Amino acid sequence: MKQLKRTKIVMVLVCALSLAAGFAISAAAQEKDKPARIHGQVLDISGNPFGGVVVSVRNSTTGQSTDFTADSQGRYRSGNLAAGTYSIDVKVQGKAAYSQIVQLAAGQDTQQDFNFKELQTQESVKAEEAAKKNEEAKAKFVAMKQHFDAGNAALEQAKQTRAQVDKMPKDQQASAQGQVDQTTGTAVTEFNAALEQTAENDPNRNIVLARLGEAYEIGNKYSDAAGAYAKAVALKPDPSYYNNLGNSLARTGKIDDALSAYQKAIELDPMNTAMYWRNFAIGLYNSGRIKESVDPLKKATGADPKNAQAWYLLGAALVNTMDFKQEGDKLVPILQPGTQDAYQKAIELDPNGQWGAQAKQGVEALQAMGVGIDIKVNT
Repeated sequence: MKQLKRTKIVMVLVCALSLAAGFAISAAAQEKDKPARIHGQVLDISGNPFGGVVVSVRNSTTGQSTDFTADSQGRYRSGNLAAGTYSIDVKVQGKAAYSQIVQLAAGQDTQQDFNFKELQTQESVKAEEAAKKNEEAKAKFVAMKQHFDAGNAALEQAKQTRAQVDKMPKDQQASAQGQVDQTTGTAVTEFNAALEQTAENDPNRNIVLARLGEAYEIGNKYSDAAGAYAKAVALKPDPSYYNNLGNSLARTGKIDDALSAYQKAIELDPMNTAMYWRNFAIGLYNSGRIKESVDPLKKATGADPKNAQAWYLLGAALVNTMDFKQEGDKLVPILQPGTQDAYQKAIELDPNGQWGAQAKQGVEALQAMGVGIDIKVNT
């Protein structure tokens, strides 16, 4: 009997809980179905009631729009609306003077006032702030350009000085290096000052960085140059930047990184493939990796068979990697295949120029070593 009572009690509790749950669900559903409303007051630019204006309430989901006209006190009130997101437009003479997005909750009457005096003040403040920022940006641009122009002037002077120093005898170059250092130092200082006047997203920043890299490069500061060029390509993947980055990396001995930079330049600018392979080869050659320069020089001459410099460099690289064999008490040089052809091409393409002349000197040096080589020179 007691067991039966406990069963009845449990059944009563289950029924009660079910009813309670059903009531809660029903209440939630009813709450969700309750309408939303919006009301408020519109004030004009003098802070007085703005009667007669139209407040247009448009449901962002359905697109349904309802207009409410403010009374003489500038007050408006909507009827029942479905809960959701609404776009509220305050219209004066049929044109929207102000718009705002409002979230209307079920069962709530949201107050949304529009004070055109306050709004006008806010817009004035925004306009003043925008004008101030614009003036600041103009001032920064003027300062940036002044430093940039000064840097360019110093850089051009440094280039001229470098060209003069490079023509001097080796024993005199060291004493003249100070002139190069002075002008490149000025260029670096000016370009860094120009950078300080640019934001990270300034469209001129990559140009300044590239010129900074060039100043470092003229001053033989190749690690700093590579850093500047790397920042420039990060902002703008320009093939000339990648080429200069490769040149600087090669000078620091980072040959693999240099190759990656040159390959990127080739991808972006296939028309100048020969130049990029030639520059890579020069970097290898100057780093003492002469044997490795042969393959990119072959690629350079293949891409542009009319370039005398590439042919001369190929001949010189082949000469510097030739083998020797012992014949009695003498070491006899073994000419690498393609050496004679490379020198011949350089002479034919540039018979009276720098590369033709150096190719002739190379041939004469080989002949002096007893290498059987016959070069035809057109006269």
